[in-house]
Amino acid sequence: MSESTVKTRPSPRKWLLTQNSDLRRIGVFNWTLPAFVIEMPDGSHFNVCPQAGVCAQLCYARVGTYRFKNVRAAHVRNLLLCRDTPEEFEKRMTDELSHKRYVGKWIRLHDSGEFFSDEYVLTWMRIMRNSPGVRFYCYTKEISRFKRLVANDAPENFLWCYSLGGKEDHLIDLATERHADVFPDVEMLIAADYTDQTTSDLLAVLSDSPLVGIPANRIPHLLKKQGQETFGSLQRARDEKLRAKNSGTNQDFALVH
Repeated sequence: MSESTVKTRPSPRKWLLTQNSDLRRIGVFNWTLPAFVIEMPDGSHFNVCPQAGVCAQLCYARVGTYRFKNVRAAHVRNLLLCRDTPEEFEKRMTDELSHKRYVGKWIRLHDSGEFFSDEYVLTWMRIMRNSPGVRFYCYTKEISRFKRLVANDAPENFLWCYSLGGKEDHLIDLATERHADVFPDVEMLIAADYTDQTTSDLLAVLSDSPLVGIPANRIPHLLKKQGQETFGSLQRARDEKLRAKNSGTNQDFALVH
């Protein structure tokens, strides 16, 4: 057989969107970034989750498989793409979402990571509007950013759920605005009148109740840290401690002057 007749197989397509085991079960694709403050390839540090609070110390995305070298490298590549070359990211993501495998599907943005800048939020909103056959959802602790950029001008195919445990929890109306809290177990979330989303992550945005309860991941050292508190109650305690500290500092300042 001559060299001219040898057929080479095309390289497999490299998808930007993937599926972790939990989301694959319900047919959802996900876009993943690294979590919290990470060291970049050039030695600099970048905070992917600017409004993270107590969640940073209880984050499942900073342990286990997320720390595997190949997994972390893939997530960093995603961050470099969308942070440093947003126009290329927008084009590649929009092109990918036009593929038939995404028709009628849901995409979860950030099973790890966050909406780290205004530009990044607006880029995703353009992608969503240019992908009308696909639906998107997320959890987010970027409360003020979303209320400023998204809430009054959201794409029709985008739903979101605020997430407790961040520095902007106080901006959420817990009685009326959809939000999620992480509980030590299912029994506690039911007792608090939250809806259990264990059967499907999509209940975060599709459940009738705006109170979304998430049982904590069964990671022993994180469960020990959390104790019998929720992410929301831990954050409120931290906020109160910070207010008391700042109040004392202000009083000391007034006495000196």
